[in-house]
Parts: sequence; C-alpha cells; structure tokens
Amino acid sequence: MKGSVQIAGTVDQQQGGCVLHAGDCAYNLRFIGLLLFHSLSMAVFTEVSEQQARELLSQLSMGEFVSLTGISSGIENTNYFLTTTQGEYVLTLFERLTREQLPFYLHFMKHLADQGIPVPAPQANTEGEILLSVADKPAAVVNRLAGSSQLQPTPAHCHAMGQTLAQMHLAASSYERSQANLRGLTWWNQTAPDILPFLSPSQAQTLQHELAFQNHVQTTAAFTALPTGAVHADAFRNNVMFVDDQLSGVFDFYFAGVDTWSFDLGVCLNDWCIDLPTGAFEPSRFHAMLQGYESVRLLSLAERELFNPMLRAAALRFWISRLWDLHLPREASLLQAHDPEHFERVLLQRLHDPVTL
Repeated sequence: MKGSVQIAGTVDQQQGGCVLHAGDCAYNLRFIGLLLFHSLSMAVFTEVSEQQARELLSQLSMGEFVSLTGISSGIENTNYFLTTTQGEYVLTLFERLTREQLPFYLHFMKHLADQGIPVPAPQANTEGEILLSVADKPAAVVNRLAGSSQLQPTPAHCHAMGQTLAQMHLAASSYERSQANLRGLTWWNQTAPDILPFLSPSQAQTLQHELAFQNHVQTTAAFTALPTGAVHADAFRNNVMFVDDQLSGVFDFYFAGVDTWSFDLGVCLNDWCIDLPTGAFEPSRFHAMLQGYESVRLLSLAERELFNPMLRAAALRFWISRLWDLHLPREASLLQAHDPEHFERVLLQRLHDPVTL
C-alpha cells in the first residue's frame, strides 16, 4: 500500500519469512509457558511514523517514501522494511548498542561490501555518515538482500557458506577498527551467576564446568596462536540468504566483534550441520562446510588442535544467551526467545562425542 506504515508478523529482518533458529520446534511445556508470558508482556516496538521516515529519506539519496513495515522479530533492535521509489531497504533502530559501539559494526559491513562480500551496505546521508538518528535512537539503513534463508540446508548450501565465511575472514584481515566480541568470555563470566538460579543442579554443574574449561583454554599457547579478527559471530541459517541455491548475502552483523576465526566457524557448524533433535553433526553437511571453508583458507595447526574446544565455546555462548533472554528479558526490546535447551544438547554432544581433525 503506497504511503503506508504497517506492522508485520514475526518475520525475518531481511526476507519476511517466519524465523526459527535450530531446535526451535523442540519446545518443552515450561519453555512454552515462559515464552508466552514474555511475548505478551515484553514485545515492544520503538514506533517510527511516516513523517519520521520521510524526514530520514530527505537526508539520503534513496528515492521517495512508499511504505514502512515493522518487523516483530529480534531480541536487540527494532527493524522496519522501508520501501522507496528506488528499492527496498531495512531500517534498524538500535535499542542496546551505543553510538560509541555502533561504528565498529556499520563500518565492518561497509568494509566487507567494499571487498565484494555479499552483505548489506549501510546507506550514507548527504554528509557521508552511515550512523543515523531516528526517534532519538541511533539508526542505520541497509539495502534489503534478495533471496530467502535455507532453514533445511543441503551439503551444497553448507559448502557455499563455508566458502563465504572464509572469504569474510580474509577480507576482515584488513579491517582496522577493533572491538571485542561483546558476547565473549568476559560476558559469559558476568552472566552465568545471574542465570544459575534458574537451572537444575545438573545443568548448573554442566555450565560451571564448561565455563571453567573455557577460561582455562584461553590461557593456553594454542589459543594465543589462533588466527583472530573481526567476525560475524552469529551467522545462523536465518542470517544468510540464497537465490536458486546461490548464496546471495549474509546479514545481521550486530553481534560481530573481534574473536577467533575458529569460534566463528564453530557457530556456523553448530547451526548448519546438525541433527536438530540431538545436536549431533550430520556428516555430509559437516564435511561440506569444512571443505568449502578450506577451499579458501586451510585451518592452522592451532585451529585443528582446539577444534572441539571452540565448538564447545560456540555452543556455550548461545546456551548462556538463550537462558539470559528467556529468564531475564529486557524491556524495550522485540522479544523472540529461543529454546535454550537446544544449545544445552549441542554442548553435551560436543562433550560426549568430541570432534577431532
């Protein structure tokens, strides 16, 4: 509808289809009850009016306003589909990240786009700024990617993702800005005490044991030798787009940070290449992603030595964050809680059936 502002259902930030992370169908009754309670009481938009959208467009060379559709998904930011006479875009208002933190993410996306990596390119205003302001919130506008996410990826999809991830790592080598992964070890240590009261004794023991192990790993010489750089750190299946089985883009960079490349690879492997009910790796997809990655860059000896510990680290990160999002939701965020027990299963799989290269 021309000149309209709408609110969509729970849709992906780039494509408009329903979003499910790995294992989201494996709800238990307790999780469903908590999810319904929080969804009803905590899902909040920062509303953007048509007039505010038109004022924003007056600062950008993106054509005239056509429509604005709110996206009721996400746990950190407010997102809208913004359609103009020149194309389709995504408008993001940042609810938690600060103006001091945001340049790292936005310039990282621009850097990758300039290097030929298929990622959304932040749009600059007439003064060349890509960090904007809407409704008194820091904001950004990026182009909307073509295609759709493959939530049931084939080995071919996994191979393409492995290649693109390695290309992103190499392209990021020349990115000069630095900001630590804000959901890294420091945050795990800070957050664990807050979520422990919600866990069973066996869950608490698992979390504390794994956290102690990861703290030890990061003191080792092998960890120090791991290649590092700016990484996506959240390249789940629903954050990647395909057109006719060709990878068309990677988006949602707002959990990016400087971390090890093997952690970033572990995040992808733990989501793209597993049997959802058990968390175990599905061999054909697992090997396809590794082969795709190593067709661009070979893993180092340190990366091979710490391969399973980094898979465990990636599982622990999302188990902690999902527990935090479920039990301690934040106000003024768009809540889309995911089942934390899924990544508990993934972590237990990596503990009981370690992967070696």
